[in-house]
Amino acid sequence: MLFLDKTKIRIVSGHGGNGMVAWRREKYVDKGGPAGGDGGKGGDVYLIADQNMSTLMDFKYKSVFKAENGENGGIKNCHGRWAKDTYIKVPVGTVVIDVKSGNVIADLTEHEQKVLVAQGGRGGRGNARFATAQKRAPQFCEPGEPGIERELILELKLIADVGLLGMPNAGKSTLISRISSAKPKIADYPFTTLIPNLGVVKGLNGDGFVVADIPGLIEGASEGIGLGHDFLRHVERCRFLVHLVDTTGDKPFENYKIINKELEKHSHRLASLYQIIALNKIDAIDEDKKDELYKQFKAVSDDVFLISAVTGDGVQQLVNKMSEMVEKIEKPVSEIIVEEDDGAYNNDDSEYDITKVSKDTYIIVGGKVGRLAKVTDSKNSEQVIRFQNILTGMGVFERLKAMGVKDGDTIIVGHLEFAYYADEFYG
Repeated sequence: MLFLDKTKIRIVSGHGGNGMVAWRREKYVDKGGPAGGDGGKGGDVYLIADQNMSTLMDFKYKSVFKAENGENGGIKNCHGRWAKDTYIKVPVGTVVIDVKSGNVIADLTEHEQKVLVAQGGRGGRGNARFATAQKRAPQFCEPGEPGIERELILELKLIADVGLLGMPNAGKSTLISRISSAKPKIADYPFTTLIPNLGVVKGLNGDGFVVADIPGLIEGASEGIGLGHDFLRHVERCRFLVHLVDTTGDKPFENYKIINKELEKHSHRLASLYQIIALNKIDAIDEDKKDELYKQFKAVSDDVFLISAVTGDGVQQLVNKMSEMVEKIEKPVSEIIVEEDDGAYNNDDSEYDITKVSKDTYIIVGGKVGRLAKVTDSKNSEQVIRFQNILTGMGVFERLKAMGVKDGDTIIVGHLEFAYYADEFYG
């Protein structure tokens, strides 16, 4: 299975349904009055964490998600149906970033934790809502609010209790395959592991803990050399690290120091994580070298284990220590700062464009202006007058005046077309 830990998606919440202009027409009911229903609310879009997912691979094949639109209002005061909300499943450990602002808007670290990322548009009111003692027969309704469209970056930081680190070919994949049911690719050449692998290990108390096998680090990984830079984020959430050292290499202690230096370059917190040192492949070295390496590493750590991931020598003792430390060390508190997400609720569409298409014709498009035009009947004078009053309040005619509009010029908004006269719009 391919591994994808960073991707971009586009989401669109549902458009609110339009209100309705309608009238009661029932036998024996005199002057029935307005009976236009409200439009239904558009669907919201949520992200929800799912512990059964371990990669963002699903988003490689689908990256655009649209919620349902609300239903338009009906006659006899029937309201439009509210649209169903859309839930997008992501792996536990997903960080959500708004592309436009660059802010982190969510850090989903628990199973079924959810966050609203785009609120659906409010349904428009029908003409029954505008009836008053003075205006008993309103001839107009409201359009539904638009949905919210935005782009998000999803960045996965695996949730694991223990991170396995080491140079390429140090034996991390062999170890995780021995202590868990994980089946990573194992070979005798560097960078065999191209993706992080997760394995569940049974602890001393019978509970399981999660171990992450991170692809081999090399010198310069924090600057993007090799594979390590791409995957260092996956050990940021670990309780502690197991540093696997290949004892058959030329300079095991130097390699150990190189890896720690790369951790420090990536983040101070990562470098300060507790480490267990596992000297691997002891079945392939003589006793003198084994004793020499053990003394050398024991000088920098109290927890040094001699193991062979291939034969199993010393592995159970290492697992027991890992289980003990999982119980002792608390899960790290996330240092990710989550910003307040105004973008999930901001469906203001007051922006519009005015284009002069000829010497006496202007076209207005976009936003609330366009939505209002859709629910305005050009044959209904009351609706047209209300539409023009709203344009005045929005400053549309002020902009037209600044663009040089003259009496008699034609104004086109959607299907509506009318002549401009200053006296009419400015009293």
